[in-house]
Amino acid sequence: MTDLASFLVSFEEEPGYLDWARFGPLSASVRSELLADAELLATGRRAGIELVAEGEGRARELIGELTGRRADHVALQPSTGAGLMQVLFGLRGGILLSRREFPAFPIAVQRAADAFGVASPHWIDPEDGFVTVDAVREALTDDVVAVGVSLVDYQTGYLADLAGLREAIGDRLLIVDAVQGFGTVDVDYSAADVVCGNGYKWLRAGRGTGYSVFSDRALDRLAPVFSGAAGAAPEAAAHAGSPAPAAARSARGFTVGRDDELAVTRLAAALTEIRDAGVGAIAREVTDRADALLACADRYGIPVITPRDTARRAGIVTLEPAPSDAARLAAALTNSGLTVTARAGRLRLAAHAGTGADTIALLDDALAAYSSDQVW
Repeated sequence: MTDLASFLVSFEEEPGYLDWARFGPLSASVRSELLADAELLATGRRAGIELVAEGEGRARELIGELTGRRADHVALQPSTGAGLMQVLFGLRGGILLSRREFPAFPIAVQRAADAFGVASPHWIDPEDGFVTVDAVREALTDDVVAVGVSLVDYQTGYLADLAGLREAIGDRLLIVDAVQGFGTVDVDYSAADVVCGNGYKWLRAGRGTGYSVFSDRALDRLAPVFSGAAGAAPEAAAHAGSPAPAAARSARGFTVGRDDELAVTRLAAALTEIRDAGVGAIAREVTDRADALLACADRYGIPVITPRDTARRAGIVTLEPAPSDAARLAAALTNSGLTVTARAGRLRLAAHAGTGADTIALLDDALAAYSSDQVW
């Protein structure tokens, strides 16, 4: 069995699960590694405790491998929001981003602006909510020093053009929230200066598995404002009674305390699966599943706001029925055993590489029943 085949058969969630953009059920390997390391931590033996602690280095190396950065350019974080807070509180100047970004991003920008007044939000409201290269280019001003964007928009499934954005913004920092696409879309992260994410969705690693990745340019320009004892430079470690040590001149400087070893275990196990199966291969499978979701929607005339171009979408497909039909469609999906996210009159479907034909069939049947019940 190939690594991709092993990855595909590892999905054990019940048929009907189309909510990967909200939460990813833990994989078998993640659960297995978690239990094994929990047993080691239960012994009280120093060797076992230190063995578990080595997972932090493995996780950073795997993140670095998947993003094309060195391990010392990777910091582990409790969440995507924590990583973004670390970055944005250290930013000096204007940052351009959409008002429609997932709240963690604009909230972090606004909190930084309110606290210190050194970061200044420049809001855009692009058509359809898509943060396109043209929308960003038209909004740039001289006082904008950074641009923030989601790799995959959580509402529409729009996949950002990182290479195009890099060309448009020049030497400015490009800060990317990658939580909705990391590991399932095949992109070149070298265009980004900061990549923040979390493993509890598409990576199937559970919560507490955040990370942030920095370019040299980002490390040079961002100040590690919230740098705790774990973020101290190795040669100036924190000791009781000693002066506060300087922050490390690496990604480590953007951390506060020691990592949760069991969260790191889960992240490393999930990343190993992704690395072994191959992001490109996983991305093709995810695209195929999204195609199947779109075909179901089209078959029954359900309006979709997700881009049709495969280069501009990932695993999210969002339905937008008429306002009067949204509640009835949501009920039809739920009553058919489907798990989706309903929000503001839209229904977000999110399929992973391992989403099976039985789930697609459930969706097709649910939409058929919904369509046949419509009153003309």
